[in-house]
Amino acid sequence: MFAQTAKFFGEVRTELAKATWPWDTKERTLAKRYKELIDSTAVVVIGILILSAFIAFWDFILVTVVGWLTR
Repeated sequence: MFAQTAKFFGEVRTELAKATWPWDTKERTLAKRYKELIDSTAVVVIGILILSAFIAFWDFILVTVVGWLTR
């Protein structure tokens, strides 16, 4: 059982070494080190805000139309 666990963690370490991480460990300052991570997060947040505004707009329109039709 311990051999299987050790083998599993060894494989996990190998796979994690192959991964690309969204930060640069060579940079000193936090802003430069996490630039890709911050940029990606900003894109996701902006996308969520745009999508939520789109859904809210159509929800308002449909509620108004259904309310008008059921009066």
